Amino acid sequence: MIFGHISTLAADVPHLHKTLVKGLEYLAKTDLAALPKGKYEIEGKGIYVAINEYETQPREVRRAEAHVDYLDIQYIISGQETVAYSLLTANNEVLADELAANDVIFYKTVQQETDLAMTEGMYAIFFPWDVHRPNCILNKAATVKKAVVKIKMSLLK
Repeated sequence: MIFGHISTLAADVPHLHKTLVKGLEYLAKTDLAALPKGKYEIEGKGIYVAINEYETQPREVRRAEAHVDYLDIQYIISGQETVAYSLLTANNEVLADELAANDVIFYKTVQQETDLAMTEGMYAIFFPWDVHRPNCILNKAATVKKAVVKIKMSLLK
């Protein structure tokens, strides 16, 4: 997992894979606030972004998830939320395996979650070994607009 703020992107870029940089630079250079909800291709199906708007919810009703084929760059356009993060372990109890259909596996239980307080301009990169529970209330329920860049893992080789 990589956690940062778009304002420090210039300092982060030399330390990141060029494919991650493509996704982050798209976030930095695009007027995301003006984009309506939906999916937009950045580089075909290999790199695309989903623009989402929602109300944050209590952690107890949010599901922990992980992906295999794609990584996530979750970026807060407006609002604030908590994203709980933990490592993928054999002790995580599977709730629903939707990997074949949707590249997502949901977990009933996870070990040692750490809370990431995400506010406007912050991003978190979640790799397949990173379990994350997004869209949770930070201080109080909030409306969030988020961009989620999906990058095919094979592009990082």
